[in-house]
Amino acid sequence: MNKSSWCYCLLLSALLGAPWALAEQAADYSEQVPLQLSGTGPWYRLEVPMALQLAARHADLRDLRVFNAEGEALAYALTPASALPTEKRQEAALKWFPLLGAADQAAPAIRVQRSTTGTLVEVTPEVQGAAEQVRRGWLLDVSTFDQPLHRLRLDWSSEAEGFQRFSIEASDDLQHWSNWGEGQIARLSFANERIDQREVELPGTKARYLRLLWLAPQQAPALVSAHAVSIERSAAVPPLVWSQALTGQPGKPGEFSWELPLSLPLERIKVALPQANTLAPVSLSARLQGSPQWQPLGRGLLYRLPQDGKDVLHDEIELSGYPIQQLRLQVDPRGGGLGTQQPQLQVAMRATQVVFLARGSAPYQLALGQLAGQSAALPLGTLIPGYEPARLATLGVATVPAELPQRLEHEVAAQVGSDWQRIGLWAVLLAGVALLGGMAFSLLRKPNAAQGD
Repeated sequence: MNKSSWCYCLLLSALLGAPWALAEQAADYSEQVPLQLSGTGPWYRLEVPMALQLAARHADLRDLRVFNAEGEALAYALTPASALPTEKRQEAALKWFPLLGAADQAAPAIRVQRSTTGTLVEVTPEVQGAAEQVRRGWLLDVSTFDQPLHRLRLDWSSEAEGFQRFSIEASDDLQHWSNWGEGQIARLSFANERIDQREVELPGTKARYLRLLWLAPQQAPALVSAHAVSIERSAAVPPLVWSQALTGQPGKPGEFSWELPLSLPLERIKVALPQANTLAPVSLSARLQGSPQWQPLGRGLLYRLPQDGKDVLHDEIELSGYPIQQLRLQVDPRGGGLGTQQPQLQVAMRATQVVFLARGSAPYQLALGQLAGQSAALPLGTLIPGYEPARLATLGVATVPAELPQRLEHEVAAQVGSDWQRIGLWAVLLAGVALLGGMAFSLLRKPNAAQGD
């Protein structure tokens, strides 16, 4: 083997021996956390506690991994923690009146009698001609239910089985009608089993009267009950995760500051008010990332005061969700301050959820805390083929040991700076590779120089 080949082999060995050519291991991360699984897999979701968020080296959790018992890194995705929208239903029983008319009549003509409030008292058909009168549908009085209409729930006589299709129209004056589309209800029996489909979707707007006209067959069944349903949905907002209490560092009189291990998108802070009869006007400021100056975040009034025999507490201030690492609280002395003890602060941010595919053997562990970490997260739709948001709530659940968050909070409370040992190792490796490369280049030039002589 000539010198040139030997140098190539030496350089290739050095490159293959570098850390990036090796499979990741849990020991490469400063924190390894055991996971406890429950529910049905193989996908599991973990809401990342604030203690783990603070133990990471990057706010976006790019240095997070999940390992199995064989030491293999598992596929995972990061997503905002799910918050299912809340749903509040209001229902009201309705009066109903039959609509009689000819089977081929588009809409039966009726005479109505209403009370002064608009409630229907009597509905009678206007008989036209000698055609046979059949029950074409029903008129529903919704005038006493002043809510948007999202559902209509009907019950009808047991002898009428099969599918029932009808048109839905709405009116406020019984003269002008708006088309709300079609509805379908059904009752099916088989082998002593019965399936009922009794609810019909409505557009979510208000109306005083509803007209239901059966399509096929045109003989409507006898109603037993009719209910209007209004549904109020609240927006789904990811929950907050809170840190443990952090003790502030005193500065000037009435001034306290806190420094987190990394910049986090904080949504809220909570200041402990241990003493009764506390009233404290405060101002909050922060050193935003890359700025040496304190930037004002807002003002607030913190208090713990008696009212009707119990304490009324207001100890939180909302923030904008901008990345913050250093906070400063200034207390107006005219309120009497916060007491003799150093104030304690809790910070909160929107929760992040880790979803992973549990391949291999348990126990599984979550690892984080690597300065040079790069994200390996997949999109959620790639991790779970055919994924739909409603499916997230059905996945198995992963949790961390109950005592873990407190231990991590104490470990990271004073964590500031870099992983100098790892930086030093990388520096030595890169310097070695550069030296080998220089040697190889020098040896490759010598034959050419000799030929020139």
